[in-house]
Amino acid sequence: MSISGNWDRLISRRRFVGLGGVGAAAVAFGAAPSSLSRAIGAPGFRSDPFSLGVASGDPQPDGVVLWTRLAPEPFDGGGMPERAVPVHWEVADDERFAKIVAHGRLLARPELAHTVHVEVQGLRPGREYFYRFRVGTEISPTGRTKTAAAPGAMHPLRFAFASCQHYEHGFYTAYRHMADEDLDIVFHLGDYIYEYGPGEYPSSSGLPRSYSRPETVTLEDYRDRYAVHRGDKDLQAAHQAFPWVVAWDDHEVKDNYAATTCAGVDPAAFARRRAAAYQAYYEHMPLRRASAPRAGGMRLHRRVDFGELVRFNVLDTRQYRGADSLLGMDQERWLLEGLRRSSARWNVLAQQLPFAPRDPALGDAWDGYPAARNRMGAALAEPAVSNPIVLSGDVHSNWANHILADYDNPDSEAIGTEFVGTSITSGGDGTDRTARATRGMTVNPHVKFFNGQRGYVRCRVTESDWRTDYRVVEYVTREGAEISTRASFVTQDGNPGLSLL
Repeated sequence: MSISGNWDRLISRRRFVGLGGVGAAAVAFGAAPSSLSRAIGAPGFRSDPFSLGVASGDPQPDGVVLWTRLAPEPFDGGGMPERAVPVHWEVADDERFAKIVAHGRLLARPELAHTVHVEVQGLRPGREYFYRFRVGTEISPTGRTKTAAAPGAMHPLRFAFASCQHYEHGFYTAYRHMADEDLDIVFHLGDYIYEYGPGEYPSSSGLPRSYSRPETVTLEDYRDRYAVHRGDKDLQAAHQAFPWVVAWDDHEVKDNYAATTCAGVDPAAFARRRAAAYQAYYEHMPLRRASAPRAGGMRLHRRVDFGELVRFNVLDTRQYRGADSLLGMDQERWLLEGLRRSSARWNVLAQQLPFAPRDPALGDAWDGYPAARNRMGAALAEPAVSNPIVLSGDVHSNWANHILADYDNPDSEAIGTEFVGTSITSGGDGTDRTARATRGMTVNPHVKFFNGQRGYVRCRVTESDWRTDYRVVEYVTREGAEISTRASFVTQDGNPGLSLL
């Protein structure tokens, strides 16, 4: 069916299935098909085992990853027995599951917190699908996903990107609005959780909700912290509506860590903490097995292609840092080689930290790695790299920048465009403009836009142009804020830079 023509009905039904109990799910789905017959050995549950929702991610032309976690007691270790539990899954062409196109069974294992990562294959490119899980008599909410476009295709793409969602700083109202958008995919650019203990990172606009556990250190700590975030119904709605592509920043482990070190933390203790954080991240994200943690780390940098329209180079700016490279030299070479070989109309770096010069005092950024930024700028300027775009997060504010060939020369030509997205909640309610940002724009003429409110960034990409809308809410410290478009820009194919709409 057409997602745009039936979206209201789909959202209403999704909320019904997600909020209803077992009886509501049974009525909605009708008689269970054979692939959803009772799982032998499945435990009985006193409460909903799908309390953390469902998700999909990392789409390819022929498939996608499906995710869920069995957690009837989500905030206290999950509440599952210390044994593997069989979980059935289905994918259908329609939300009523009249035409099932793929199904199977796998085990949710305690060593992965009873999470499952289903790598579905054999689907058709550029198509929406619906999926669900079942354990025993319990049926999950229905999720919607979509495969990537076929190789060579140039179909328009609609997506959003977001970052920085401190649970204590506000409500995830922006995600509820995002779930109502007409999108093909969502990119999350880091700080999915925050590691602090209750009240350790205050906001000037207050803390409308709080953690009940101390700072995350152990694997169990990180699992429970993800459960707190995943339990939010607005975040669940956005995961349920679209496939996501995710990458981390620092707060998934500890603030301002770099590679294998963190200031003030014993190296051996930090190694154990990082390993625990990486495992919990994998467990709670719709990632492929290729991203599963291994000795020494976890590979998150990867390419996501949508035909020949867009290539997304998803980067990891935390794990491999060296003295002269934010990405580490191996990842940097991987990126540069991929850019030079790309045949995509638009070539995107989806990463965490602001790329263009701004104000080093405002936080972590490429400003601290000028040699690496110069190497990257030279690569983006090569004629073989068509329409370079950089997507960034981290700084809890919206920016739109020209990427210049020479930042020491304000009249230097633009070689690309950067869109920096604000936070979902981090920093509290926010404000439209600040005196500091205004001064920064004066000394950095390549900066064309600033806004300090909360929200996300929505983009529509075609062969001829790239449109970016900065979507903001007025407040996050209480529920119910409306969404609006603060500013919109367009970048034309073959003409780097921004035009305000």
